[in-house]
Amino acid sequence: MADDYYSVLGVDKGADDAAIKKAYRKLAMKYHPDRNPDDKVAEEKFKEVGEAYEVLSNPDKRAAYDRLGHEAFKNGGMGGAGGAGGFGGFTDPMDIFAQFFGGMGGFGGFGGGGRRQADPRQPGADLRQYLRISLEEAAHGCERKLKVERRVACDACGATGSKDGKEGFKVCQTCHGSGVVTRQSGFFVQQSTCPTCRGTGHTVSNPCSKCRGEGRVRKVEEVELRIPAGVDTGVSMRVAGKGDAGLHGGENGDLYVELEVAEHDIFTREGMDLYISMPISLLDATRGGAVSVPTLDGPTKLKIPAGTAGGTTFRVRGQGMPALRGNGRGDLMVGVMVETPSGLNSKQMKALESFFATLDEDNLPEIRDFAKHAARYLK
Repeated sequence: MADDYYSVLGVDKGADDAAIKKAYRKLAMKYHPDRNPDDKVAEEKFKEVGEAYEVLSNPDKRAAYDRLGHEAFKNGGMGGAGGAGGFGGFTDPMDIFAQFFGGMGGFGGFGGGGRRQADPRQPGADLRQYLRISLEEAAHGCERKLKVERRVACDACGATGSKDGKEGFKVCQTCHGSGVVTRQSGFFVQQSTCPTCRGTGHTVSNPCSKCRGEGRVRKVEEVELRIPAGVDTGVSMRVAGKGDAGLHGGENGDLYVELEVAEHDIFTREGMDLYISMPISLLDATRGGAVSVPTLDGPTKLKIPAGTAGGTTFRVRGQGMPALRGNGRGDLMVGVMVETPSGLNSKQMKALESFFATLDEDNLPEIRDFAKHAARYLK
């Protein structure tokens, strides 16, 4: 067991989390094996500092330690057992350091080699593209061909990046295989992608002249996309393997196509239902009858009852949008507007006046009822 954990970190027993983190940062940087190669004393100190931080940064473990001291962690107490072997049942101090400083166990690019090396084969990036389709295409489904600029495997070197087509990787001398470089400024540690190997941890000894050692080149390709019926704006479709090719033969990324359904000049969409505002004549509204209504599948007949008022909405079942997944379709909602004749000539106007002269108040019930309610305001 290590000495008193508070003494190891050089803090008081009442130290808060910030003080404990500050002390650990300073001592971990001081005793890290990469800064002290072949120094057994520094290595042991690094282990003690990690063990002390693991306990004092955990509220439950710290409370147990304050009550029982080191006895709290004997025989795997407080869940300490099960960590990496050789560290008294505690977590590997290099892993604690890596977690604290953001995933890096060493000081690649700062003065020594990291303990983990990056894989030269890196997966390709996912790509995103936007596609606008018509409402008809969204309703019936369609196939579209997209031109996508992506990185593809270099045919000159077989994606190896090497001029002779053989994998000639060597560990990057800048980051020592870690893929990142770390620089310290006071207590702060800054990490960035290694500029030499671009994060792969390796360089190619005999780079291909076509791809410059990446194993991939840019190319515009045609990608076929099958769009199912029922899609709506915001739906994202994944085309597996059609993103960028991986670095040095790594796995391809995917292509994500985000759809936008264009506005229609007749139909308005709300979910699976379609809405249409359709004018009808005064005659059709008065006498009723069947009128022809447009749908995305062709015209259909709608029965208009006699005396239909403007603003009345009728439902045509099954003439909306299909479900994207599953069965069924939405409905078409037809709102009728009664159009008032305009631009009448004198003959037409006289005929209209003669017609209205034959009407009584029962033929115009809304005007009659309004007049009754508003009579006291019209005197």
